Amino acid sequence: MNARLQRIWVLLRLAVALWVGWRFGWAWGVATLGLHAAVLALGFAQLRWVNRPAPGWGQLLRAWAGEVAASELAFSWRQPWREWAEPDHLPAGATQGVLLVHGFSCNRGRWNGWMRRLRAQGVAFVAPTLEPAFGSIDAYADEIEAGVQQLKRLTGRMPLLCAHSMGGLALRAWWRRHGAGHGEAPRVITLGSPHQGTRMAALGLGVNAAQMRQGSAWLAQLPGLPDVDCFWTPCDQIVNPAERAVLPGARAHRLDGVGHMGLVHAPEAWQLVQDALASSFSTPRRI
Repeated sequence: MNARLQRIWVLLRLAVALWVGWRFGWAWGVATLGLHAAVLALGFAQLRWVNRPAPGWGQLLRAWAGEVAASELAFSWRQPWREWAEPDHLPAGATQGVLLVHGFSCNRGRWNGWMRRLRAQGVAFVAPTLEPAFGSIDAYADEIEAGVQQLKRLTGRMPLLCAHSMGGLALRAWWRRHGAGHGEAPRVITLGSPHQGTRMAALGLGVNAAQMRQGSAWLAQLPGLPDVDCFWTPCDQIVNPAERAVLPGARAHRLDGVGHMGLVHAPEAWQLVQDALASSFSTPRRI
């Protein structure tokens, strides 16, 4: 569903830009395409007064520039047009697996860069597209469990679980429903997940957006995860305030000068995945 909606959005933006360019001049048409970047700039500017520690203007400028590129790549190319450009990888004999869980208003195309790298390394991976797009986060638990089971059957062990944004809450909902059926605790890495809610969710549509709001009853009842690393950034324009991306008791990793979508492109996040696959992930964690 998100892919179809985003294809419509891309075509609508192009149609408006062409009309404006034809009617008022092509410089204005190009400027129309830049409205997305202008709106993002407002979102980053308000972080000076919202987040503590307050990010500097230089950090915000760097995060904004990276976020323009990351969001255009995701919402104008990979998610609407390249959702299945990198199919799930389940090679015979694989001993390590990774489950990749996307966030709100996204799909599996969000992970195309990571999937390409994992495939080159011979690491098995599954990346579900969570549906319904605007339904309850609880509805994603069974689809996540199906991916976990696929990877466990192939590799004989619990996969490494990586999630961006809302995907971290989907993993917690999965653990609540299916955790008792697993004797091995998962190693989890979340990137900008609103573990403690976010004020920006009030602007979102759907049941899942309501569940992510600060103080939501659903979020208050959601359990934690036994072994989790949380990446967060003071320049996160979506998780607001930014420190709410850290689950109590988790290992926290702060990144500066990076926006919400840019966390997936952060080399530090990819390096932690490599470290987990190379070292701690090699030893099963029993509950």
